[in-house]
Amino acid sequence: MATFALVGCSQQPAAPEGPSPVGTGAPVIVPGGPGEPARTATPGERVGQTPDSAVAADVRFAEGMIPHHRQALEMTSLVEARTTTSAVRALARQIAAAQTPEVKAMTAWLEGLGRQVPDGHAHEGAAAYGMATQEELNALRAARGAAFDRLFLRLMTRHHEGAVKMAGEELTGGRDHRMRLLAKDVSSGQSIEIARMREVLESLPS
Repeated sequence: MATFALVGCSQQPAAPEGPSPVGTGAPVIVPGGPGEPARTATPGERVGQTPDSAVAADVRFAEGMIPHHRQALEMTSLVEARTTTSAVRALARQIAAAQTPEVKAMTAWLEGLGRQVPDGHAHEGAAAYGMATQEELNALRAARGAAFDRLFLRLMTRHHEGAVKMAGEELTGGRDHRMRLLAKDVSSGQSIEIARMREVLESLPS
């Protein structure tokens, strides 16, 4: 009996080192990127790898993009009460739907690092990234109808161009997987919206 017990112990498999491939047991859920749903890992996929450590470019991206997005959300909140143009309203809803979860994702990421989340929507170098001035925001609030549509589209197009620039800087210098995924989403999504806003602006009566 003693010999049997020793043999049984010696045949116990050693604990695997590092992440192991997904097998045939219970499904493994892999969290999605910012604004994306979770998914089920595929058989053989390795999960649990340690992501690259965040660097200054990652922090700078999140700390700059949060207030940048907040201003876009402030601008979109003005749309419903100031225009009946369906294309402009649809763009505003699309922008809000994309950027609201991105702000939440970046906020949680910064808090996880123990960093203070920026207040408001002012950030260093705002003019270089297409942010509207206080005077421009006041003019947007005062505008109605076609005048509002034109000003909103011009300001938001410039704003988006600044966000694409910021995303490009993150993709060049950042290392954090989550921030790089978010930067890719910003770059692709807002580039599409820029093209759409230009089309809508050209279609408006002069």
